[in-house]
Amino acid sequence: MTAIDRVANHPGSSDDKVLAETESVPLEDLESGRDSPVNVDVDGHEPGRSEDSLDFSEHDVDHGLLGGRSSRSPYPGNHTQRSTASGWLGWAGAFLRGPEPPRKHRITPFFEGFQTAPIRIVRRLLPTVKSKILALIALHALWALIFLTVLNWSVVGPEIPGYGMPNRLSCGSRLWHNGTLCGINGDACRPFDDQAFAFRCPAGCLDTILLEPYTVGDQEINYKPLVVGGAPGSEDTTAYYRGDSFICSAAIHAGIINTAAGGCGILRRTGERNEFNSVERNGISSISFNSSFPLSYVLEKEMAAVCRDPRWLLFAMSVFFTSIVSLCTTSPAVFYVSVWFISWFQVALASDPPFSSDYLEVVSTGMGRLLPAAFVGWAIFYFCVQDTLRGLTAQCEKTVLWLGPFWVGALNTDTFDRIPISRLTPHDIQQQPGAIPALIIIVSVIVFIVVSQAWAIWSAGKLPRYLVIYGSMVGALLVMVVIPQLNLRIHHYILALLFLPGTALQTRPSLVYQGLLVGLFINGIARWGFDSILQTPTALLGDAQLGSPLPNVTPPIVEAAGDSLTFLLSALPTDVSGIAVLVNDVLRTHLYRASPAQKSANIEETTDLSFEWTRLSPRHTEYFRFAYIKTGALGGVWYDDFTKAGVWKEDGDWVHMPPGPSR
Repeated sequence: MTAIDRVANHPGSSDDKVLAETESVPLEDLESGRDSPVNVDVDGHEPGRSEDSLDFSEHDVDHGLLGGRSSRSPYPGNHTQRSTASGWLGWAGAFLRGPEPPRKHRITPFFEGFQTAPIRIVRRLLPTVKSKILALIALHALWALIFLTVLNWSVVGPEIPGYGMPNRLSCGSRLWHNGTLCGINGDACRPFDDQAFAFRCPAGCLDTILLEPYTVGDQEINYKPLVVGGAPGSEDTTAYYRGDSFICSAAIHAGIINTAAGGCGILRRTGERNEFNSVERNGISSISFNSSFPLSYVLEKEMAAVCRDPRWLLFAMSVFFTSIVSLCTTSPAVFYVSVWFISWFQVALASDPPFSSDYLEVVSTGMGRLLPAAFVGWAIFYFCVQDTLRGLTAQCEKTVLWLGPFWVGALNTDTFDRIPISRLTPHDIQQQPGAIPALIIIVSVIVFIVVSQAWAIWSAGKLPRYLVIYGSMVGALLVMVVIPQLNLRIHHYILALLFLPGTALQTRPSLVYQGLLVGLFINGIARWGFDSILQTPTALLGDAQLGSPLPNVTPPIVEAAGDSLTFLLSALPTDVSGIAVLVNDVLRTHLYRASPAQKSANIEETTDLSFEWTRLSPRHTEYFRFAYIKTGALGGVWYDDFTKAGVWKEDGDWVHMPPGPSR
């Protein structure tokens, strides 16, 4: 026997002592830190592993955002000397590096036998990898077949007798866009009467409201549905709606459709009307207007066709199929890819698609956004999601805590859009009722989440690298803030990307936050695309008031007969081309300064402009608003803010316009 053999077989050798010491150290419970034995399920597999999961070991190197092999021993008795990173000094650096040893965040399932039952069933029914792959393909094929069949039925049919296929509308569709887009006398929005068509509205239109002030007569309307009229008049029992009313909101108001399922109806143009009375019905309080408007319509219920928005049926089916995937696989890649693609098509084609009257354009838009979104989705998985889901066998908890919030985020229009904050801009927050309290609550919740996640990251010994990551993000945002003539716009898909790195831990709160943020990302891109993080002030304003100078309008001269009046307007500033006049919210004329051709023809240019108006209908009030107009070098007309409305009462009295702008 050699010396080596004698040492190896000696019962008191140092190797035996090391082995005995190692075996005497219990494994730590990775979620709670308590000592616990290694659990083995009924098939002899460790709970942290499964045949269809990614390879994972408690001592494997993290590969995601938290990647990097720790130099610390997982055993309390084996402390190693920490290396001091450049820039970290004294106790502050030691504190930021976290506890010794760092905590390994892993979820130990509640009722483990129950939660792992789907995995064991899959192993017994599908014992080979090939059978699992075939079953997964069949599951996705079944979902696609049902999804496309229901979607095709919704898009293609049904036809309405006498009208053909109904026109697809968005919740904000209307016949008359606003006072300026329809041109002088509304000619760009003709025909005004003698035409009818069938329409189809999506679900959820009850919640469609104005997001900027809109003027009806002398009323400024905001944050409510734009429905003008709808009550029977004093001389006619028919309910007429003004032409600029939201058609689908008016249909809900009239009881033609319901907001839960949408529906079809018939719209019939009825020309000029002089009276639009208000009434509250079906959750919508309409707006009154006591003057003439060139376009009105009535709505008729369509009984022959069954028109229902399939979004909730398809949503229930998508939730069912993704839940099956969630329960029956422990592979992060299989789970994430399945959920990602099913939810993408659910949002982009059914639940919250971008609007187009041609549904093929909707499909084209969704497919155009898919590839770049999928690339970002892969990055989210690689850097964040796989760390959270790797080795997780708490199937029910994953389904409830990750998949549940995921669908809440993916249906952002029906969930978070109900919070009274339309956009995170100072303009919107200041003018929207309830926005400031809502913002305070949201910020408080976010601060709590950030602090709790920061503690979890610190306890894992990963805080320094996270400070570098988020320091870089904050620095980039600060650079964007100071870029001149552009405004920083944080869309909700950008919020998701900013916060997702902080969820790359396997804790129960991280499951909730991560699922919610991934859902928000998918909703943001599928619905709106990769909208820019930097936008011009004009793009942010949209239809909002511009804060531009207003014309100086003096009280008009009312003729003795009381059926006409004349406005004398002061000279135009040098940077404007003329003045636009709205009467009863309809553009009636453009008043321009004299052109060079007129000057060369010895036509004297007056310093003042005048506008004369004859009352359209006796015994009706009329409303007048004025705005400067500008022309571009390449042509085209731009309108500044209009004044508020001056009122010419039915008895001939004039009420001058109050100060301030309108749109």
